[in-house]
Amino acid sequence: MRSVLIPLAEGFEEIEAVCVIDVLRRAGIEVVTAGLRPGPVTASRRVVVVPDATLDQAMTRDFDMLVLPGGGPGVENLRADPRIRRLLERYLQPDRSVGAICAAPTILAATGHLAGRQATSYPSARGPVAAAAAAYREDAVVVDGNLVTSRGPGTAIAFGLALVEMLAGRSRRDEVAAGLVLAGSGTGT
Repeated sequence: MRSVLIPLAEGFEEIEAVCVIDVLRRAGIEVVTAGLRPGPVTASRRVVVVPDATLDQAMTRDFDMLVLPGGGPGVENLRADPRIRRLLERYLQPDRSVGAICAAPTILAATGHLAGRQATSYPSARGPVAAAAAAYREDAVVVDGNLVTSRGPGTAIAFGLALVEMLAGRSRRDEVAAGLVLAGSGTGT
């Protein structure tokens, strides 16, 4: 079974994390949420989430993908944690992948991981992301090799589906999309 690690920091964006967790789990992908510290994590709109593990516990395992949710305070807390830099080094390898949504691509920009890449981000994060990336795009989701970036809460389902496609293929992505009954489509695809 394919697996994904999603670190949760105080102030993470609820829609971007929970929506992606849901879409991935609908696809049969194992998702492990990991708090930077033990105990519940409070998101940007005061939703409290109990992670599956601490980040230290999760880092003893191997996953296929690392996904960084956005949210201004959450991203700042992720950026300040040296373990996130180590995880990026570990997961931006040919046999693994990374997803980042909203302001989270600024972490990739700050660590030099957008050099030579195409990326997108939340509009207010455009400056540092555009400066660090080879090309900045305003698409809902940008896939560049083993890196997937997305814009924000309104693109979280599309982001989750892109991650499913990367991990489990187009057919599985289409099955999950059909079950979501997406607006503008009689079949959900």
